[in-house]
Amino acid sequence: MLFNDDSDNEFHLLATMIEEEEMANEDRTPHRPGSIPGHAVIQRDRVQGNDRLYRDYFADTPTFGPLLFQRRFRMNRPLFFHIQHAVKAYDPYFVQRKDACGALGLSSLQKISAAFRMLAYEVPADSVDQYVRIGQSTAIESLKKIFKAIIAVFGDEYLRSPNSSDIARLLEINSDCGFPGMLGSIDCMHWKWKNCPVAWQGMYSGHIHEPTIILEAVASYDLWIWHAFFGLLGSLNDINVLEQSTVFKYLAEKRGPHINYSINGHEYTMGYYLADGIYPSWSTFVKTLSFPQGNKNKHFAACQESARKDVERALGVLQSRFTIVRGPARFWD
Repeated sequence: MLFNDDSDNEFHLLATMIEEEEMANEDRTPHRPGSIPGHAVIQRDRVQGNDRLYRDYFADTPTFGPLLFQRRFRMNRPLFFHIQHAVKAYDPYFVQRKDACGALGLSSLQKISAAFRMLAYEVPADSVDQYVRIGQSTAIESLKKIFKAIIAVFGDEYLRSPNSSDIARLLEINSDCGFPGMLGSIDCMHWKWKNCPVAWQGMYSGHIHEPTIILEAVASYDLWIWHAFFGLLGSLNDINVLEQSTVFKYLAEKRGPHINYSINGHEYTMGYYLADGIYPSWSTFVKTLSFPQGNKNKHFAACQESARKDVERALGVLQSRFTIVRGPARFWD
């Protein structure tokens, strides 16, 4: 069959149009590169890791008993299960699911156990991989998500100011200790900030000579930290922090708790806090005597300094139970 020149031109024109249309369709097609070049896929056998973790700690007859569980997780098993069920109901991230191939992913036990191990021992994220079978990035993500879930679920119950029944209980206990009207003790703690930007290190460095973040806390005798004010510059002192704190917010708005107690025949309607010598001489603070003279003043100074240790003891227990607080802050931004 013979073709003339016009037929050849039409054929080439049609072929060019088809090629251009195919190239346009390729541009509109989503690009799915598949595996990342150079990315090593580790077959961790997550199911086996979950089964071993369950047999060791969460079975009816676990390998490690309640004492070892509490030592390694910093809590008893009923509290762990309570937190597990609460965060699973709040965030579906902690619900075990299957991937596109039908393989089971990480369980909530693995994710929560990895997060609590990092909290308790301040270990790197990849150190829990050998036992829990969880990758570094997933361990860090689990730690951040469980923080948010716990605050959202339990914040209204534990991260709050004392209510009427709490105040009555605190006043009764503190009155038996010789301090009627006392609501707690107040102090500040400096937390080192490891990844502080270089441009900010000057204003975040104070007497510790390293970048720190300040935590102001009020604690009671039972180690309940019912006020926490966190995030101020490490170069500030306790007075500067107090000027920006919210501890007296309701009192300044004349919405403070109703308190009635008597000392030496005088009636008072405002509670107070035990503090160290740097705090201002306000009626809401009871400080020790720097140079007590006489048995009466010496006895008062000893009692005040002893009761004031509640907040320091609470911060100390917090750091000893969750070692990550003792080390420098890494996720603060």
